Amino acid sequence: MAATRFDFAFDPRYTRPLGLIGVRPGRAYVDVGAVAVLIRFGPWRIRVPRTNIAAAHIGGPYSAWKVVGPHLSLADGGLTLGTRTGRGVCLELHRPMRGIEPIGLVRHRGITVTVGDPEGLAAAVTA
Repeated sequence: MAATRFDFAFDPRYTRPLGLIGVRPGRAYVDVGAVAVLIRFGPWRIRVPRTNIAAAHIGGPYSAWKVVGPHLSLADGGLTLGTRTGRGVCLELHRPMRGIEPIGLVRHRGITVTVGDPEGLAAAVTA
């Protein structure tokens, strides 16, 4: 089965600052495959086995300072990879995974992404 791609939706106000950290269209997407979900957010790459996805929740709108760029939630340890303040999808995980830093000291119980088609992504990962 070929992967289904969901591109991040970029708010023009944040395109330039995100580009400075390597996050730009073409380098920010979520690929949903038969076995895993691959999240690419500029230099960040996270591979989530489909078996580790417990649920997908649509949320938003968000505050810009909480969502634009890579963010670690101090409240629940979740990771947000955001390109806009509109709606996004939180992938709730069975087992926490690394993501914001490369060596895995910080583990996330959920990953929120601001793709252009939140309903489509939520349906694809839970199918």
